Amino acid sequence: MSATATTLALKRDFLTGTEWNPKQLRDFFRLSAEMKAHPDRYRGALAGSVFVLIFEKPSLRTRVTFETGIANLGGSSIFLDHTSARLAEREPVRDIARNLERWVQGIIARVFAQETLDELAANANVPVINALSDKFHPCQALADFFTLEERFGNLRGLKLAYVGDGNNMCHSLLTIGARAGAHIRVATPAGYEPDAGVIAEAKRVARETRGKIEILRSPEEAVSGAQAVYTDVWVSMGQETEAAQREVTFAGYQVNEQLFAQAAPDAVFLHCLPAHRGLEVTEGVIDQPRSIIYDQAENRLHVEKALLHTLLAS
Repeated sequence: MSATATTLALKRDFLTGTEWNPKQLRDFFRLSAEMKAHPDRYRGALAGSVFVLIFEKPSLRTRVTFETGIANLGGSSIFLDHTSARLAEREPVRDIARNLERWVQGIIARVFAQETLDELAANANVPVINALSDKFHPCQALADFFTLEERFGNLRGLKLAYVGDGNNMCHSLLTIGARAGAHIRVATPAGYEPDAGVIAEAKRVARETRGKIEILRSPEEAVSGAQAVYTDVWVSMGQETEAAQREVTFAGYQVNEQLFAQAAPDAVFLHCLPAHRGLEVTEGVIDQPRSIIYDQAENRLHVEKALLHTLLAS
């Protein structure tokens, strides 16, 4: 076990990202870098451990990276497909949690409602990891800021502009970004701002880390001089009935070549994927050399391995 891993001493669940303080996040990124650079040192870290992946929503990156990461660390995984029937439809979530804790060493859940995760965690004596909910997408945000640290060397004072819906991805960028000491500007249409409680918590932490949180209306104001420009889909899974209205509302929030040109000369583009090309982002932006979307996707694997190691092996 590495000295880096032993210093984390974190809660065993990872549901929102608020479980960690700024120092723990810095330690975590050092561990992620170590595990990425020296994967062979951790091959058997989770030997004999079994994890269950419960997914109410479809997935490419999340499922493949978690299953690959578990295998890389010597563990095994069981996939439970709940895309056609949500968790509580057959039996209560608390009963599912109390059964699973008897068989597996960890639960990784991709769900519609944050409350489902909270109930799993409250009733299972094994770690529960948020692989996406309606309120947070913390594993993605870990990968995003780890990728930015690789690119720029330091996250403190890094200027990131998020343009679009104040959704779960936005919430996690605020939560992790504040702990990293970054300067986060969010531009959304009226009525689509991130959750007020998430903003308040991020601003509280940012005061400690000398970060900065700004909620704006103007995409141009948010992007001006930014080192990283981030967007996400305008219509998340479960919001399909709102698609037509959202496309009208967000039309002025597309990250196109004209908007991206207002960022810093060395700015990079990020997207958690999948992307709706031609809607929230143009082909010219997402496919340019300064787009780091596939670096983000690769780093999902490395931060998730570090997360599993932190919660179970350290």
